Amino acid sequence: MAARELVIIGYDAVSPLGDELSCQWQRALAGESGIGPLTRFPLADDFPVRIAGQAPNLDRFDYPFLAARHLAAWSSPVFRYALLTVVRALEQSGVQITPDLAPRVAITYSSAVGGLDAVLHADRRLIAENRLPHPFANPNSCINMVGGKIAIETGARGPITATITACATGLTSLLVAALLLQQGRADLALCGAVDFALVEPIVAGFYTMNGIYIPRPEQKDEPPTAASRPFSVDRRGFVIAEGAAALILATREFADAHGLPYRIQLAGWGMTSDAHHFVAPHLPTVRQCMLEAIADADLSPADIAAVNAHAASTKVGDQVEQEALAAVFAERPVPVTANKSLIGHAMGASSAIETVFTLLGMEQGLLPPTINYRPDPALPIDCVADGPRSLAQEFVLKNAFGFGGCNACAVFRRIH
Repeated sequence: MAARELVIIGYDAVSPLGDELSCQWQRALAGESGIGPLTRFPLADDFPVRIAGQAPNLDRFDYPFLAARHLAAWSSPVFRYALLTVVRALEQSGVQITPDLAPRVAITYSSAVGGLDAVLHADRRLIAENRLPHPFANPNSCINMVGGKIAIETGARGPITATITACATGLTSLLVAALLLQQGRADLALCGAVDFALVEPIVAGFYTMNGIYIPRPEQKDEPPTAASRPFSVDRRGFVIAEGAAALILATREFADAHGLPYRIQLAGWGMTSDAHHFVAPHLPTVRQCMLEAIADADLSPADIAAVNAHAASTKVGDQVEQEALAAVFAERPVPVTANKSLIGHAMGASSAIETVFTLLGMEQGLLPPTINYRPDPALPIDCVADGPRSLAQEFVLKNAFGFGGCNACAVFRRIH
């Protein structure tokens, strides 16, 4: 069976930079940070984490799934933000999921954390008030229910699966959808990820893992906006964040037959497992993933115009990614941008949001800056740092790496 060309016909995102995509993009180009004080839950005086990247509320939007009655049952924010991004991405694409089309529409939209906030609330109520959980407590906590609710909202009846690869979940959802479309199991797929992990035990757990941003004593008064600093010599760990993004993937044949516009093709991809350590990345398999994605697109590293990095701001994570980039692009330093400097680390949703920013940059010939960057002599890299960079981008590599050694890389092509 001949390979089917795959194109992206719609996308949308909500991030700490805002709830409208055009506004988020302009703020990203301006180098504005979405990191601020952590207010998602009351903080005890000795709670060790004080900052986060919080997504804006959706009170001003008028969709049925944002009505009070719906929110009373589906209390976890993962549902409202996932549904909003999917509905808006579909509106942007112009596709109508009719009953005839519905069996050919797949769903791979997922979450790394899911609705654990609902379980935490039910547990606390059970202990403090001896009250049984709300009937929707368990459905709220099911990660695959995110895709289920999307199916109910859109009417999609094709293959459905929850692709969970920790912090690579958003990009992996797109790659799993590519498998389904390439196998002829669907013509269209609703991809992406949502995560709202700002609940006390998860935030505190990242602190005890020594992965989250912890200022030095002399830095305790620095502004939250300066905390996320990928590839920087003074990087101190990631800033936990939240958000959601949707990507609509279709076969080129389907898009052309239905008169749906597109500008970006998923040209190639790779996925590898480190089989090495539960959180520390592994250079050989990270490098292999990048090379597989480039080879799958029938390209050489010299064809890649830029890289949208995973770059969480951790010491070992940024180092391994830089070393892998240096090995893959040995003949030239490729421009690299790190969006987590702007939005923090929204767990599985990060790579979906960053993919949306990648597509916008390709369409407009711009790379948003990596803010808070101070060169690390041990990590020689062409980090886009001093404002946005104008650059024609026919091919761009997107990296995403997750706990458990889950690596995902994709090459996108700008269609002229």
